[in-house]
Amino acid sequence: MSTRVLVVDDAKFMRHMLKNMLTEAGYEIVGEAGDGNEAIEMYAQLKPDIVTMDIVMPTVSGIEALKAIRASDPNAKIIMISAIDQREPLMEALKLGAADYVVKPFEKDRVEEAMGRVMCGA
Repeated sequence: MSTRVLVVDDAKFMRHMLKNMLTEAGYEIVGEAGDGNEAIEMYAQLKPDIVTMDIVMPTVSGIEALKAIRASDPNAKIIMISAIDQREPLMEALKLGAADYVVKPFEKDRVEEAMGRVMCGA
């Protein structure tokens, strides 16, 4: 059975790029969200194995969505997606239970490495 992924980013082209990378690597994309509110709702409905979560989004940030999802499911596996200059929010996300992170612009190898590590529980 393939790993089910929810892709969350406010930039549609980023979601598209990530979905293509993950699909090519054999992951099943079960949904995509454009902000933290959608991510929280979709996580509850879809129960994905992994969430890729952008940090900076309108309405509800990736950090707030991470907190909400981890509060409802402490075992949620969330990989944060950040820009290079977002070190502090990234450190906060890791303290709050994010499983790993990938920096934009993403490299396919790094995305696959993070996904593999998170699935293996490393």
